[in-house]
Amino acid sequence: MSKSLKCILIILVILVIDQVLKIIVKTNMTLYEQIPVFGNWFIIHFVENKGMAFGLNLPGNNGKMFLSLFRLVAIIAIGFYLRHLIKLGAPSGLLITLSMIMAGALGNMIDSAFYGMIFSESNTFMPAEMFPSNGGYESIMHGKVVDMFYFPVLSGVYPEWIPRLGGQSFTFFRPVFNIADTSITIAVFILLFRQGKYFAFMHEEEEKAKAEKETVSSAPTTEPEKPGDTTA
Repeated sequence: MSKSLKCILIILVILVIDQVLKIIVKTNMTLYEQIPVFGNWFIIHFVENKGMAFGLNLPGNNGKMFLSLFRLVAIIAIGFYLRHLIKLGAPSGLLITLSMIMAGALGNMIDSAFYGMIFSESNTFMPAEMFPSNGGYESIMHGKVVDMFYFPVLSGVYPEWIPRLGGQSFTFFRPVFNIADTSITIAVFILLFRQGKYFAFMHEEEEKAKAEKETVSSAPTTEPEKPGDTTA
């Protein structure tokens, strides 16, 4: 299997799993509904957000549009860069991690771009409807991202001696996320831990290109002989 095909396959598998889970949750659960999986350690908790991974967002409609357009530009840039690395013969690990990042970005981009048009508004009374007769809840690029994985592995109360937080309750890990967020996060951690190997490859390619350029520029050039310049 070629590296190009492997990258496409990775992107498609992650994208399909991400979207299938989101559609199942959105059309079968009410907003903020929870389903315990492993007691209070792992919970399917349906929430939606207007912005970035783990519920972060930019304020206002302009912030949402800016974020959606930024995602689109990032996806296109990653796609071109991935294609460039494949042509260079980059290590499979680097291509896989970039494919995972691209898949995650695509997964959340689909939510932002299209979910507002193909779903009814989620609420606490009934699950959303797909392709409702009266249309979706928002326009293109203004949809909400579906999140569902919640791992409140540690809960407690801050000690009284901690300024401002003393006596208040806390939960770790509080953010709710999805498969797309997970794919991006895992890929980024892999890049951080393997950056020495991956960027050594890039450095080698730069040095090789530099050497080839110097070889071409230093090669002697000969002018073609003019008519009549030959001697008997």
